Amino acid sequence: MSQELIMNTQRDYYEVLGLQKGASIEEVKKAYRKLAMKHHPDRVSEDKKKEAEEKFKEISESYAVLSDPKKKQLYDQYGHAGVDSRYSQEDIFRGANFSDIFGGGGGAGFEDIFGSIFSDFGFDMFGGGGRGRRGGFKQSSGESIQARIKISLEEAAFGAEKEISYYRFDPCPRCSGTGVKPGSSKVTCSLCKGTGTVRSGMGFISVSQTCPNCRGRGKVIKDRCRQCSGEGRVKKQHRMKVKIPKGVKDGSILRLNKEGSFSGQARGDLYLHITISSHPQFRREGKNLRCHIGVDALDVILGTEIKVPTLNGKVKMKIPAGTQPDTVFRLKNKGMPELNSSRFGDELVEVGIRIPKKVSKKEKKLFEEIAKMRK
Repeated sequence: MSQELIMNTQRDYYEVLGLQKGASIEEVKKAYRKLAMKHHPDRVSEDKKKEAEEKFKEISESYAVLSDPKKKQLYDQYGHAGVDSRYSQEDIFRGANFSDIFGGGGGAGFEDIFGSIFSDFGFDMFGGGGRGRRGGFKQSSGESIQARIKISLEEAAFGAEKEISYYRFDPCPRCSGTGVKPGSSKVTCSLCKGTGTVRSGMGFISVSQTCPNCRGRGKVIKDRCRQCSGEGRVKKQHRMKVKIPKGVKDGSILRLNKEGSFSGQARGDLYLHITISSHPQFRREGKNLRCHIGVDALDVILGTEIKVPTLNGKVKMKIPAGTQPDTVFRLKNKGMPELNSSRFGDELVEVGIRIPKKVSKKEKKLFEEIAKMRK
């Protein structure tokens, strides 16, 4: 098993459309209509066409996700990892109602521009034969799934090996993942005649879609396996150990290769969302840690040496005489480790002054004498 920590570099879909997070689908449509007309490659000069095409693809992908309630919900909850792991690139665009935006036509250049967009993602909207599987969409392999894990700040700092438990689909043991009753075989799909795709169109637009009867496989099951009802897979609980890298941040996503669900004769990936529990003493600020230490008033006045907690145990720290309230001291290299690096952040120690609530008569007399001396 291989694993990698995902560093997301994609722009936020809401940001692309100039919207606030959680904007409604109607707001998404309105923003897309405005930007699509502005950046339509047929509306710019030749020297700006390439830039416009890239921008047009970006806003079209954003619209395709945020205009679909299911994809929008996944994106709002998990960000790019939610839609990237659940849908293939062709699925991102499938179901997006572009005709609703452009009134069913789109004007001159509509076919060329959208044909370019869709072919860049590996499939053919207008029958031009994109880079996908012959005669239809490139079938995605496996089914990626999401899971969550909560770790402590110490585990994030030093790394850890954690056991996780989650449910996934495994190949059916009775039919070995084929979905076919043992002793029988699949037959050619009667709807697509084995091609895996069906075509439909209106006017000059011809749309090639995955065959709904055979799901693009070209064959269908006549006699289904009784154990999996023809699905070729069964749901099971799976346990495994995962290595948490040093310096991982809250909200990071660990992709575990081929640990997702079995689908389409392959297994997808597991996207593990990491949450770091709050700590009773430390607050994380990037690679630094911040803590608050109370020091008696007399010790602050006279100067002292105190023991300060760190993730590696307590260390001694000098408090100079006359230290003021809320002074922040820096302990070098006592913070969090940088991911994939030997460098560490610092620990920031805020000094608070402890004032005694009660004093004895003798102490009160001494404080009064000091007060007279300072007048």
